[in-house]
Amino acid sequence: MGILEVKGVGKRFGGLQALSDVNLSVAEHSVHAIIGPNGAGKSTLLNVFVGKLIPDTGSVMFNGQSVLGRKPHEINQMGISRVFQTPEIFGDLTVMENVMISCFAKRDGAFRLHAFRTVAHEADIVEHAEQVLEDVNMLDKRNMHAASMSRGDKRRLEMAMCLSQDPQLLLLDEPTAGMARADTNNTIALLKEINQKRDITMVIIEHDMHVVFSLADRITVLAQGTPLVEDTPERIKGHPKVKEAYLGESA
Repeated sequence: MGILEVKGVGKRFGGLQALSDVNLSVAEHSVHAIIGPNGAGKSTLLNVFVGKLIPDTGSVMFNGQSVLGRKPHEINQMGISRVFQTPEIFGDLTVMENVMISCFAKRDGAFRLHAFRTVAHEADIVEHAEQVLEDVNMLDKRNMHAASMSRGDKRRLEMAMCLSQDPQLLLLDEPTAGMARADTNNTIALLKEINQKRDITMVIIEHDMHVVFSLADRITVLAQGTPLVEDTPERIKGHPKVKEAYLGESA
């Protein structure tokens, strides 16, 4: 069994069947990409993983425990963290303060703007935050205000915030969206390092095939809410059904 097991998941919004009989198994320590055209159900599936949506049918198990019906902070405390398409950081706070708040949230169960004042002198929080920033090569930017940073650095900071909570599973919703190619390549390198050094399992939704094929061990292709095929990147590239439905001849 995988660390994340999805069986028979279906979700309807009115007359739209967003997901239909979705089954997938994510192996521990792997990078599993979910791709497909707009409207294929990728974001809906990710929202099911974090408890934001409850499916009409099926089950989602993480480490043998159901995530369904749990509140987002409970999902977080189970060991699942999410990186959003638009970086979710506190722009008026420093890099260090953002990571300290995230450390506190793992223990407290919620993000609170006043938290960094509460924990500013707690040695274990400070030490942990500094270690995480060093791991993502941002310790030298610890006193910068987050709002003043590039999109690539904001994304790196958001990842640091997630890592500060010691997740087992990291969900990434288009982590390179809107980035220049240099920032994209830096993000790819960072994610590879995180996966290898921390043994963190990753599930990635991404439109940039350069990112997908650089990172993924397995790829699930969704078409109209239903898995079309799941395979290795090498086989996905040449799969006729995938090329027809999504990747195209340029893949």
